[in-house]
Amino acid sequence: MKFGTKAIHAGQHPDPATGAIMTPIYQTSTYWQESPGKHKGYAYSRGKNPTRKALEDCLASLENATYGLAFSSGMGATDAVIKLLRPGDEVITGNDLYGGSYRMFTQVFAGYGIKFHFVDMADVNEINKYINPNTKLLWIETPTNPTMQIVDIAAAAQIAKTHQLILAVDNTFASPYLQNPIDLGADIVMHSVTKYLGGHSDVVMGALLMNDQKLYERLAFIHNSCGATPGPMDCFLVLRGLKTLHLRMKAHCENGRRVAEFLKAHPRVDRLYWPGFESHPNHDIAKKQMRDFGGMISFTVRDADLKETFRIASSFEVFSLAESLGGVESLVNHPVTMTHASIPKVEREKVGVVDGLLRLSVGVEDIDDLLADLNKALA
Repeated sequence: MKFGTKAIHAGQHPDPATGAIMTPIYQTSTYWQESPGKHKGYAYSRGKNPTRKALEDCLASLENATYGLAFSSGMGATDAVIKLLRPGDEVITGNDLYGGSYRMFTQVFAGYGIKFHFVDMADVNEINKYINPNTKLLWIETPTNPTMQIVDIAAAAQIAKTHQLILAVDNTFASPYLQNPIDLGADIVMHSVTKYLGGHSDVVMGALLMNDQKLYERLAFIHNSCGATPGPMDCFLVLRGLKTLHLRMKAHCENGRRVAEFLKAHPRVDRLYWPGFESHPNHDIAKKQMRDFGGMISFTVRDADLKETFRIASSFEVFSLAESLGGVESLVNHPVTMTHASIPKVEREKVGVVDGLLRLSVGVEDIDDLLADLNKALA
């Protein structure tokens, strides 16, 4: 079954009670049991809900995985993965990382005796320098947030396999339309479903997808026990959003390319981060493991101080200054004060997250309006 067909149909069947084509919203917390322990597969909605199950099956299918778990947020999904570990275990992750992940790793789990190494993964061989008997997990983003670094998933998977490590890939920026880490050897794929999968900036949700049954059972236990589960209405909204994922992603990619080319030629733009350019570090790897290059772009404004950067970020009319990404509407973000504010300045600046950096989530509006808005804001 092709991707667009799976996005519309996978995990979903006509409702057996009414024949409804759309998966119903099973807005219930509990379920009738014929006798104690004898039920139709559902007992309490924290553990299992039919609307959520349809979504989990659809997400798993899109990532070419066997199992799926939907969480109440992307951070809830990330939290569950780290809870696979024990005090004394070590994690190797990237030095360009979503600020929320960095905050969780350093300010929550480090306090429980888990050690995190933040490594430049442009050359995955750097990972080997940090592996020791305590290493249990590789956690990577690619493309990274916000400087669009590309990490070779297949090469990282080989390292993980050699050393019997779990490889988890945050696939939020690419979405399963552009990249499938499971096919490249990853053990777990994480998504902030809030972003491209939901696609309409009206849901907060996360997901984990995997093939290994034992790993699934461990994560499902954490999922149910710790309770970071989404409600059925949110699951319904994401199922609806997924039905246009392939159409939206085509538009995001087309508009993203046009915006990147515009910015590359603009005299006020200094550094530009978009993996579709041959000059982008590891472009060849991106070309190999991605089907296109997406609608996420970051750039710095030439000779702009923080005041001027704020002026530009606040002067858009079509782009909205806001957190998040991946919706149909275009957004501009200032990572230093928004998504990456929790990362210390010295660590941010090592990877290019400087005061003058802006991150764009290019939406699906008319490209002429987007380019005119950029041109006006940069004037």
